[in-house]
Amino acid sequence: MESKFVIFPIGDNAVTIDLGNQISESLNRKVLGMQQWLSEKALEGVKDLIVAYSSLTIFYDPVLVRKKYPISSTVYQFIKTKLEEAWANSSPSNEIPGEQPVRIPVCYDDDFGFDLDFIAGIKGISKELIIQMHLSKTYRVYMIGFLPGFSYLGELDEKLILPRKRSAVPVPAGSVGIAGSQTGIYPLNCPGGWHIIGRTPFRLFNPLMEIPVTLKPGNYVQFYSITREEFNS
Repeated sequence: MESKFVIFPIGDNAVTIDLGNQISESLNRKVLGMQQWLSEKALEGVKDLIVAYSSLTIFYDPVLVRKKYPISSTVYQFIKTKLEEAWANSSPSNEIPGEQPVRIPVCYDDDFGFDLDFIAGIKGISKELIIQMHLSKTYRVYMIGFLPGFSYLGELDEKLILPRKRSAVPVPAGSVGIAGSQTGIYPLNCPGGWHIIGRTPFRLFNPLMEIPVTLKPGNYVQFYSITREEFNS
C-alpha cells in the first residue's frame, strides 16, 4: 500500500487522516485496522474514532490530552503523530473466516420503490432488471453516517450508477436507495436525495438496545426480495 495520506484538523478537537478519498475495500480495511490499533492504545482524552470510506477521524478533549501526556508542541501535533503511527504500525483488518453476510429483506413494490419507473426510463432497462441487478451483489458496509444506523454500502452494478436527486424529498424509514455507486437504507423518516427502489422491515437503529446500530463497517450485506404480504407480516 502506498504511503500516501493527508492529515488535517477539523476545528480544535478533531483530526482526520485521509488515505485517498475514494471507495476502495483495501483502503477501508486499512482504516479499520488503524481504528483497531488506536483503540487498543486506549489514549487518554480520545472521545471517538469515526471510520469513513477511506479516512479516520479522531475526536478528542484537548485539555485532557495535555494533562495526561508531556506534550512539547501542540495537542494537534500530538494527535497527528498518533495517526501517523497508526498508519505505519497497523495492519488492514481481516475478515472473520466463515462470517456470513447479513441478509436483509426488501420489498420492491411500486409503492415502496417509488423511483423505479424514473430509473428504468433513464437507464432504458426494465424495473425487473433493476431489481435483479440490485439483488445480485454482496455489498460491503463501508461506513455509518448521515443518520444513526445509515449504512453506506458498495458497490452497485455499474449499470445502476446515477447521481443523487437535485433536491431532497421526504423518505420513509426502511427505504432502500441508490446514488452514485452506493446503495443504502434510511433508518429513520427524513429528507433524502437517493433514488428509492424498495423498503425493508429490517430495523437498522434501535436506541433502546445496548448496541443501537445493527450494522458496522466491515460487515457484508445481501438483499433478498419479499412480497408486500411478507413485508406487512
